[in-house]
Amino acid sequence: MPRGYAGKFLDVDLTREKIEETEIPEEILYRYFGGRGLAVKVLWDRLGRKWSSIDPLGPENILTVLTGPLTGFHPGSRICVSGKSPLSNGIVGATAGTEFAVELKCAGYDGIFITGKASNPVYLLITDDGCEIMDASHIWGKICEETIKILNTEVKRILTKRKPRIGLWREPSMIYIGPAGENLVRTAAVLTKLVHAAGYGGYGAVMGSKNLKAIVAKGRGPLPDTAAPKTVEILLNEYHKRLISRVRMRQWGTGYAGYAVGANLSSEPIRNWQEEWHDERNIGGPKYSARFWVKPYWADFNCTLSCMKISCIKSGRWKGDITDMPDYELEAYCGTNLGIFNPEDNVHMSALMDNLGLSGINAANTMGFAAELYQRGILTKEDLGFELKWGDAEAFTKLANLIVKREKIGNILAEGTYRAALKISEMKGIDVTRYAVHVKGIEVGAHGIRSGKDFHDKCYAANVQGGDHTSPAADPSPKDAGVWTELNAVFADSAVFCMFAVVPDLVWELTYAVTGWRIKEEEWCREQGRRIITLQRVLLLLGGPDIFWTPEKDDDNPRRFYEPLPTGPYKGKAAEKTVVERKKKEYYKAIGWDERGIPTEEELRRLGLEDIEKEVKKLRKQ
Repeated sequence: MPRGYAGKFLDVDLTREKIEETEIPEEILYRYFGGRGLAVKVLWDRLGRKWSSIDPLGPENILTVLTGPLTGFHPGSRICVSGKSPLSNGIVGATAGTEFAVELKCAGYDGIFITGKASNPVYLLITDDGCEIMDASHIWGKICEETIKILNTEVKRILTKRKPRIGLWREPSMIYIGPAGENLVRTAAVLTKLVHAAGYGGYGAVMGSKNLKAIVAKGRGPLPDTAAPKTVEILLNEYHKRLISRVRMRQWGTGYAGYAVGANLSSEPIRNWQEEWHDERNIGGPKYSARFWVKPYWADFNCTLSCMKISCIKSGRWKGDITDMPDYELEAYCGTNLGIFNPEDNVHMSALMDNLGLSGINAANTMGFAAELYQRGILTKEDLGFELKWGDAEAFTKLANLIVKREKIGNILAEGTYRAALKISEMKGIDVTRYAVHVKGIEVGAHGIRSGKDFHDKCYAANVQGGDHTSPAADPSPKDAGVWTELNAVFADSAVFCMFAVVPDLVWELTYAVTGWRIKEEEWCREQGRRIITLQRVLLLLGGPDIFWTPEKDDDNPRRFYEPLPTGPYKGKAAEKTVVERKKKEYYKAIGWDERGIPTEEELRRLGLEDIEKEVKKLRKQ
């Protein structure tokens, strides 16, 4: 077993109530690492040949919960949650910052593979003594804040009773779902630490489909051995010096961008992307810090960047609401995207997403879509039960609850933006898909492409994770040097650490010192990274069972991104279809795919993926 790994994985079958410990050969770990990469490999091996018939919300789907070799060592520990996505019918590696990943490793496990469906609500309890299936009937239906409080108290009591000589047990760490996941809302997140979420992909709904409310871990062992402990220590000292020097990020986190991305870059979603420019100075970190921050520096395990903040509303109609900063994505999606420019209402909407267990990006995208349909008279007060006006936080609160409870129009919106658009088009007799801002079922992150000053014009269209802004498709050639690309993202998601804490000139040396594997960025981008996104691409196009994507039609940006920006310094600018098509084909060629984005037989052989050629042939003939 290579260094950096605990050496064991858990296989949990909830239907049969069976738990087994398994090992994965070193060759597989070297080729796929962990996290997103290993999830893709395991999902292909176990489900790939029947992928198109697998219901993402059925018991056959595998929920993967995985660390990586750098988890616990690289600053900013995260967990990677994956499986067949109920939004894209492909695979998304969704990560969240949490100590749960470290507790899991210290209990002796690198990850968990979960199949089946429990007969009643359950949670998993993982300790040094193994994994148990525990009753969760008493927390099913609880919002996330209540879930954390109950499980913290309950698990501490259980562990104290079992091992009283340990003394005072500290709180365990956990991942969990809210009512949205329980009700199979496709934009439900897997949450942790009250305000953190693995949101892309809809894996909260996958947990809910398995009657799995939470996974709790408490490990008392050490982190795994490293190949060169002294070198790890030296590198981490340098890491921490570098991270401490990132003054703006430490002081404001990503929340400083709430104003700048809109005002300076014309790239922020406003009223469902009808605009991307604003000059509203109420949005952004300085307007939140004095009024709401109760913890100005908050970090995940081993991270001196400490870029997170905790906000609390201390008085008024939203008194008691707690969330993070909010970070930029939720300043945008739970703020400007809904026409909300009031910081207090923005904090409230972010806290609401956290407590209901919704993805603050994906679900708020759907809510903005609904609001535009109301603006245009397509959805009515009769459909909703109330008026849905831009900037009305009370109305959007009602809408979020309708979605979570799957009541009235909320039952349709709970299917995610794209599926909701298809159903509303049929219901209303008018095509509303033009207002749906998604790529292959995944709602687009809060970074536009029209101004040309933020994200690249092909980054979503060619992305194997659709609208996921953390994994943008970009040319691996030197002309895109310095750009965070899909191949960089798949490394962070597979080694499993925070991309904001990466130090590019040290990360590969740290990888060598931890694992003993001498891998350089060039090799990763040519071999492991390409292998992982190639498998992801194939499974995305195999899709099914309800929706299938075709490259010619669906490898594209949202239609809105081809409409000229209506305001701001970049007024009139838009993505150009012919340019996007050309750049997309250039990108596909650069990574060994044909002009339709189908991996070539030669590339499959080079990557050692000959076993998927039979399925890929079917795609080439379509």
